[in-house]
Amino acid sequence: MQALESKLRAGLLALELALSDAQIASLLDYQGLIQKWNKVYNLTAVRDPDDMLTHHLLDSLAVIAPLRRQLAQQSKAMGEGVSGGNALRLLDVGSGAGLPGVVIAICCPDVHVDCVDTVGKKAAFIQQAAVTLKLRNLHGVHARVENLTEKYQVICSRAFASLADFIDWSRQALAAQGVWLAMKGKHPEDELSVLPPDTEVFHVEQLIVPGLDAERCLIWMKPGVRSIN
Repeated sequence: MQALESKLRAGLLALELALSDAQIASLLDYQGLIQKWNKVYNLTAVRDPDDMLTHHLLDSLAVIAPLRRQLAQQSKAMGEGVSGGNALRLLDVGSGAGLPGVVIAICCPDVHVDCVDTVGKKAAFIQQAAVTLKLRNLHGVHARVENLTEKYQVICSRAFASLADFIDWSRQALAAQGVWLAMKGKHPEDELSVLPPDTEVFHVEQLIVPGLDAERCLIWMKPGVRSIN
């Protein structure tokens, strides 16, 4: 565990991401939960703890700084902070083992995070993680995203589906002035070219994941006139 913590802290330093000791402990406990449940529920194909730290935790942590910037803008646009009793809401679509939703809930405690998945055992795992890690802002939802009626300021996905399907299936859950955040590998030129015409890509952001020799990028989208510039 000490070696994993050292690697995690080094990764956070490389990402220039400041977290408390309690948050770091929660992240490591979360990885431990994945490893425990993985023996029965096959939550992820990644089994090695070091690989899990890089491919799952650090990969998800790479989105936190960009997300925090966007959430600050969303909070300003809402005209009220979370202290006013109206927490910003984020939906993680096809969350699986809770990546990046659980990581976001740990790092952004003022954000209400729902992780939706059509597989009941995965939603149950999120619920168990919320209880074990004492994350009152985290909830697992067993449902199809297109059937949700709640509204969210941010809807995110990680290796979930094509951008067009992601937009189509979750559109009804997007709040006014809300945004979509898609975590992708290589820049998805083909997917961007076939987005619905009423979807605007307002930012494409390259990510560097510490210890991971692979391309990563974030695609930020919102309702509007399509543009990839």
